[in-house]
Amino acid sequence: MTDPTRLMLLDSASLYFRAFYGVPDTRDDPSSEPPTNAVRGFLDMIATLIDRHRPTHFVACWDDDWRPAFRVEAIPSYKTHRLAPDGGEEVPDDLSPQVPIIEACLKALGLARLGAAGYEADDVIGTLAHRVRADMFVDVVTGDRDLFQLVDDASNCRVLYTARGGVRDPDLVDQAFLQERYAVPTGNAYADFAVLRGDSSDGLPGVAGIGEKTAAALLQTFGDLAGIRAAIDSGDPRIKGAQRTRLEAGAAYLDVAPRVVRLAQDVPIPDLDFALPRAVADPALLSQLAVDYGLTNPFNRVLGALGIH
Repeated sequence: MTDPTRLMLLDSASLYFRAFYGVPDTRDDPSSEPPTNAVRGFLDMIATLIDRHRPTHFVACWDDDWRPAFRVEAIPSYKTHRLAPDGGEEVPDDLSPQVPIIEACLKALGLARLGAAGYEADDVIGTLAHRVRADMFVDVVTGDRDLFQLVDDASNCRVLYTARGGVRDPDLVDQAFLQERYAVPTGNAYADFAVLRGDSSDGLPGVAGIGEKTAAALLQTFGDLAGIRAAIDSGDPRIKGAQRTRLEAGAAYLDVAPRVVRLAQDVPIPDLDFALPRAVADPALLSQLAVDYGLTNPFNRVLGALGIH
């Protein structure tokens, strides 16, 4: 490492959905006041993360396209269970109006928010992590296992996994964690593992009859997905019986699934300065948001974590 800086990348939707469901709605009159529980929770998460992990650089990564065409083209079932009747993403009625408020809060504070047309936040994260890996430590904050594929001890890239303990007590996912939990040695191996296993939460079927233990065992034996497929094609006797039948039946899926599972690393993102702000970017907007939505305390916690007084 040539620079001891640390970049924190937020899977923003993962966190504000968690905030929405985890922070009580305390409105006295829901019919006359806008909801703010996701906003307050999201700001508190940022304050906690910055205070505890001390990043020098920060990006709230955004889903400009939560269901990109290139993934749907490869596997049409991708995220279909989350489609709203209008073709967009199904989002709770009380969460939708809070997302623009979260965007405004980030703008007022001067915290970078970044998305890219035609890509998910995961792809933005994957591209930034790949771009800076020679120069920065990287902490990816998410409740989504898909991002485990970025884990790389040599590049000092780890995941703060919030699904169980939240941002206050996340699982620190490094290669030792992947080996212990999934019996795969690297983030790259985890991506192949995820292809084989599938993920019902994303509408990815996996190879029928190939669960986590079998997927890990195949990768241990043959190295990677390409090695497994080469063994199938060559008639390797180590793959036989029902296991061979299942893998052969899943050939069409295995042809396209890596395009869905693997994160893009070449999203067209400009070279920007993602350093944490040293002053409030827009004091007037911050004041307006604090008054209009009762966000004084959450803002103060973020500013305190940033060391802005």
